[in-house]
Amino acid sequence: MTDLSVKPSLELGIIGNAATAALVDRFGDIVWMCLPRFDGDPAFCSLLEPKVGPQDGVWSVRCDDLTETRQSYRRNTAILETVQIDAQGNSLRIIDFLARFRDRGRMFRGRTLVRIIEPLQGMPRITMRLRPRHGYGAHSATVRRGSNHLRYELGEERLRLTTSAPVEFVLNETPFLLDRPRVFLLGPDEPLSEAPEVLAASFLDRTQSYWADWVRALSIPPDYQDAVIRAAITLKLCEYEETGGIVAALTTSIPEYQGTGRNWDYRYCWLRDSFFTVKALNSLGVTKTMEDYLEYVLNLATGSPDGYMQPLFGLGHERVIVEESCDALAGYAGNAPVRRGNAAYVQVQNDGYGSVILAVSQCFFDERLPRLGGIDLFHRLEVLGEQAVARWNTPDAGLWEFRTRESIHTHSAMMCWGACDRLARIAAHLGLEDRASRWGAEAAKIREAIEAYGWSETRQSYVMAFGSDDLDASLLLMTEIGYTTGANPRYRATVLAIEAELRQGHHLFRYKTPDDFGAPETAFTACTFWLIDALSRLGRTDEAREIFAAVLAQRNSLGLLSEGVHVASRTLWGNFPQTYSMVGLINAASKLSRRWEDVV
Repeated sequence: MTDLSVKPSLELGIIGNAATAALVDRFGDIVWMCLPRFDGDPAFCSLLEPKVGPQDGVWSVRCDDLTETRQSYRRNTAILETVQIDAQGNSLRIIDFLARFRDRGRMFRGRTLVRIIEPLQGMPRITMRLRPRHGYGAHSATVRRGSNHLRYELGEERLRLTTSAPVEFVLNETPFLLDRPRVFLLGPDEPLSEAPEVLAASFLDRTQSYWADWVRALSIPPDYQDAVIRAAITLKLCEYEETGGIVAALTTSIPEYQGTGRNWDYRYCWLRDSFFTVKALNSLGVTKTMEDYLEYVLNLATGSPDGYMQPLFGLGHERVIVEESCDALAGYAGNAPVRRGNAAYVQVQNDGYGSVILAVSQCFFDERLPRLGGIDLFHRLEVLGEQAVARWNTPDAGLWEFRTRESIHTHSAMMCWGACDRLARIAAHLGLEDRASRWGAEAAKIREAIEAYGWSETRQSYVMAFGSDDLDASLLLMTEIGYTTGANPRYRATVLAIEAELRQGHHLFRYKTPDDFGAPETAFTACTFWLIDALSRLGRTDEAREIFAAVLAQRNSLGLLSEGVHVASRTLWGNFPQTYSMVGLINAASKLSRRWEDVV
C-alpha cells in the first residue's frame, strides 16, 4: 500500500531527452522542470515548496479516493509509468516522457512533455492541476485559452498545452471521468503538425524504439544489469547534448541534510564531474558523450588563451554564475535558502586540468571513433597542461570546494600529475618524443612532491593536503586515475586509515574534519563507491560486494541515487539525481561482476 501522506521525498523519477528533463514524484506529479535548459527558471518547482502553497508549481493528476500508486520505467527506456488505484478498484496509468529519436538524419529531442493518461480498470474520476510558475516560484503563469489549447505565459517563456481532453476541465480544474485515453502535450507555444493523439502515439513508439536500441548497444557486465542500464540512461539524461555540457545534478538546494545550510545549485557543468561521467559511459561503449564533451571543453579552452579553467561553467559556456537566494521558495522540507547560481565558479580548483585531459585522452587511442585526436588537439591540451605545471603546488579550494580556506590538496596535485602523465602518453603515441619526455619529466616532479609532502609518517597514510594530518576520501582515487596500484603498501595503508576514520557501516563520509558549516552529517555516496573500488583492488572482493548490495538497496524504488545518505535514518539527501553517484554504481558493477565468459 502506498504511503499517501504528502511529505518531501526523493522518491522521484526522471524523464528527459538530453535537452529537457523533469522530475516526477511517486503520485505522478511533475514537481521539477526548468526552462529552457536544465539550469533555467523552474516552471514546475513544487519540489522546493513555493511559499504560496503546495498545490502550486506542479502538474498533478489525481483520481478521487486514491488508495495506492505504483511506478516503474518501461523496460530499458526513459519512459515512466505511474498507476493510480482508487478505493473502488478503478485504476489509471500515466505515461510520461520527452521524445527522443532519430529523424531525417539528426536527433530529434523536442521540448514537449508528453503525458498519456489512460484508464486501466473501470472509469476513475480525475482532477488535473496544471499550475506552472516563473521567477523561481515568485509569479503564477498568465493563462490564455485557445480553441483546443491553453497558453501559459511565464515571463519570457511561453508554453502551450494541447490536449484531447476538454480544455475547460483543465483550465478550471474540474473533476471528470476518464473513460478513454487522454493526451496532453506541454511544450513551446507552437501549433502541432498533427492531432495530439496521433503525435503522442508516434512519439511514444519512436522514443521507445530509440532507447531500446541505445541500451542494446551498451557493453554491460552480466551482473547488476538492471542497475547499470538505469544508471547509464540517467547519466545520458543529464547531458545537455546541444553543447555537450553535463550537469552534476538536475536540482538546486536539496540540502545535504536537514538544517545544515548546505544547499547548493548543481545544475552546471563541473569539469571533474564530467570527467567521471565521460569515463563511466566510455566503459559502456557510449563514446558519443565523450565526443560531445570534447567539443564543449575545447570551446571553453579556446575562450581562455592562457589555459586557465574555472571549476564549473554554464551549459552554454557561461563563465559568470552569480549565486543568489530565491526567497519565493521555502526549500526542500522547508530548508532555506534556495540558491540559484554557484559562487564556486570564482574558486581556484586545480584538479580541473587533469579532469579535462583525462576525460578526452581516450579519443587519441580509440579506433572506434570516426575522428581520432591528432597533433592539433594535443597542442590545445598542452595549454591546459601548462596550467597544471604552474599550479600543482599552489593552494586551492580542492574538490570539496571549501569556501573559507585553501591548501595544497593532494588530490589536486594528483590530478595535475594525471594531466602531465596523459600528455606524455599521448605525445608518445603521436611520435612526439621530445614532448613525451618533457611531460614525463613534469609528471615525475609532481609525483616526487606528492610522495614527500602528501604522505604522513604519523598517520601512515596519504593525507588531504600537503603537510596536513587530515584524511579525505579523494585519496582513494589514486588507483582510479592510474597514479598507483592496489599493491602499493602506502595505498593499502591509506585505505585502512580512511576506513578507520571515515567509514560508518556500509557508507563512507568524504571527510570528518569540520568545515565552513561544521562536520558533515551524511555519507557521500560517490565516496562509498570509491571505497568499493579500493577494497576490490586490495582483494577484499566479498566485502566490496556486501557494501555494494547495501548501496543498491539504498536507491529509491526507480533505481536512482542522490548525493548522499543519512546513515542513521537511511534517507537520501542532496541534489538529485547525482551523476557522481550513478557513475560510481556503473564502475562498481563493472568491477564486481563476473565476466560474460563465466556466465554463458
